[in-house]
Formats: sequence, structure tokens, C-alpha cells
Amino acid sequence: MPVLDWVLDLLFPPKCPFCGRLLEKGELLCPDCQRDLPWLEGRAGETGVELTEGCVSALRYEDKVRSAIHGYKFSGYSARSRAFGILTAQAIRDHGLAADLVSWPSLSQKRRRRRGYDQGELLAREVGKALNLPVLRTVDKQDRPAQSGIQGEAARRANLLGAYTAHDPERFRGKRVLLIDDVVTSGATLSECAKTLRLAGAERVGCATLAKAGK
Repeated sequence: MPVLDWVLDLLFPPKCPFCGRLLEKGELLCPDCQRDLPWLEGRAGETGVELTEGCVSALRYEDKVRSAIHGYKFSGYSARSRAFGILTAQAIRDHGLAADLVSWPSLSQKRRRRRGYDQGELLAREVGKALNLPVLRTVDKQDRPAQSGIQGEAARRANLLGAYTAHDPERFRGKRVLLIDDVVTSGATLSECAKTLRLAGAERVGCATLAKAGK
């Protein structure tokens, strides 16, 4: 283990991202969470998303999963991106999704400044590392009300109309893009991004998230 990693582990011992229990060397999750989390398998982990090849997810968005993701997004626990990215990458492998590059639905500049980081970007970069794929920013977002505060699929879709624009489309034109996000709910965000990407020349768009809300 490099000296810097050893010092960091000594000062900040790795903890399970879902329950906070101290981890043994080499563990990604504690044994209890590995056994008891609401894992999704087969078709249960798939969500249809318009204008995409569909979305695959590793976990159901409930209980400890919901709390862990909420902390990741809103309470500064950005280091959870490593474990979350590895789990998301495993779901991608399990479902056989193929892509040329990895991307994410970018936050608006205002929200990124307020939060201090873009949780989707951190997650996408960990997925790209796990799958040995390049990671590119492909869309920019105008500031809009947060999707989490909007009820109903129609209202969520209306809030996103025209929110995204293509970022440097020459870099992804003719490519298969894999969009990464933390949670899929209605799929409105991923669908709007996919529309932007396909109009800008992406060949295909697939999606993957750590968790899936609903049934």
C-alpha cells in the first residue's frame, strides 16, 4: 500500500457507505450490508427510459440506501463515490451494457457551487475507472428547480424541457454514451439528456444508476 494511502487510512479509517461500520482491509461494504441491502437482479434492476436503451440499477432506493445517497448528495460525503461507482459498474457488467464513453447529467453551475461538487460526475468517474472507459462531460444544464422537489412525472418532465445543451458534441458524435446518475425515478432527467445527446449526434445512449426508486 502506498505511504499516502496508509496514512489516510490511519487518519480516516474506511467505513461502510451504508451503515458507517469500520471496514476490514479490502472490504467495500460491511458483511451485514453486503448480505441485507435491497439488491436488484435481472429484470428487477431494469427501467425503461425514453430515447435510451434503458437504465440498469444495482439497488432499490429505500431505507439505508436512501439515507446513504442523501448524505452523498447533500451532506458532503463525496468519498462514497468510490464504493457507489464500483457497485454501479458491477450492475453495468451484469446487464451487459456496452459503451464507448461514460458521462453524467451535469449539475447547473449555481447548484455545483452551492454543493461544492457534482455528485454525478464523481460517480461517473469512478464507473469509468472501473470499466476502463473514458469519461467526458457531454451536457451543460441551466439552473432549474431540483427534480427531487417536484411531484408527478408530467411536472418533472416539464421542468427539464430545454434544460440541457450539448457540450463539445464533436467528442461524442457517433459514439455510444453511457449516462450515470445516482437514482432513477421517473427517468425524466436521463431521457432529456438522451434527447440532447442524440440530436447532437450520439449513436446510442444507455443509462445506469446506483439505485432505482419505486417498484
